[in-house]
Amino acid sequence: MKKVGLIMGSDSDLPIAQKAAAVLKELGIPFETHIYSAHRTPTEAAEFAANARENGFGAIIAFAGMAAHLAGALAARTTLPVIGVPCKSAAFEGLDALLSTVQMPTGIPVATVAVNGGANAALLAAQIIGVSDKKIASKLDGKRKSDAEAVLAKDAAVAEKI
Repeated sequence: MKKVGLIMGSDSDLPIAQKAAAVLKELGIPFETHIYSAHRTPTEAAEFAANARENGFGAIIAFAGMAAHLAGALAARTTLPVIGVPCKSAAFEGLDALLSTVQMPTGIPVATVAVNGGANAALLAAQIIGVSDKKIASKLDGKRKSDAEAVLAKDAAVAEKI
């Protein structure tokens, strides 16, 4: 089974990366976590991305705030799918990170989820892996069904209260 790389620009991104890790654990998808800065450790970030396919990865999730160049820096070194998670920082409520993540030049795509969208990034990575892994696709189908059932249970509970 393919792994997912969870790459944070700094340890301040850890709470959002943990949301992604929880989803991947729930679905039984192996992953590795690393802190590689696009600016402070560019060589290590580039080496990770350049070797990710050979090291068994099927997708990379990049978590970064502020300038948020990490996803683009990784995507420039691999043709694996890279999912950017713009992380909220004190300045601009994460808008700066969102704009940095979605403004990629033609030829270097980065899929982008919502600000602090770690769980959705993991689900998107699982969907990518699920294209060729029937076991993961089945687990995703089951998760969608149980998520829908949870909403319907809340609907019924609210109807009883009103």
